[in-house]
Amino acid sequence: MLVVVAVDAEAEAVLRGAPAGRVTVVTAGVGPAAAAATTAFALAAGPHPLVVSAGIAGGFAPAAPIGATVVADRIVAADLGAQTPDGFQDVAALGFGTVAHTPPPTAVARVAQALGATAGPVLTVSTVTGSAERAAELTRRHPGAVAEAMEGFGVAEAAARHGVPALELRTVSNAVGPRDRAAWRIGEALGALERAFARLPYDSLLT
Repeated sequence: MLVVVAVDAEAEAVLRGAPAGRVTVVTAGVGPAAAAATTAFALAAGPHPLVVSAGIAGGFAPAAPIGATVVADRIVAADLGAQTPDGFQDVAALGFGTVAHTPPPTAVARVAQALGATAGPVLTVSTVTGSAERAAELTRRHPGAVAEAMEGFGVAEAAARHGVPALELRTVSNAVGPRDRAAWRIGEALGALERAFARLPYDSLLT
């Protein structure tokens, strides 16, 4: 499978955990545009039966506390749209495209069972949430959201255009809301990411 991460520390965690020969890992950089471009280039260079957007993320409490593992049942572009006098409208509501991809439900269920992961919408944002007010707005617009990150929708968009299924797998380093760097647990989340890739049900995902 092709695994797309944002930064080298995530790539190293995935490679430490994954059995030899099971994954090809590419480091895309931060954000949906970089993720989409890198995924598209990787898929054009050679076939992959599955693409996984992976890395650490902010978790929405209480569904996804620090250290938790989450798998997306929807990959959502949460801030792609327009602000209007009536509030935010996404590009789908404006008639300009899509803002969500749905990973294969069977694969999501297998990952959740194997890892003890929480399944739910994972939001892709271009601006990371830094306030309680925005966290509340996002959960109001996306009930059941478990995490926010910056690359999943870009990965899924590129995969869809190549006709390849996509998953998003994240481990939680911090709570979505006011930025408190002292409370972040990046090392703990990277350790959880390594363990997740050690325990993935590769055979059932790739058949």
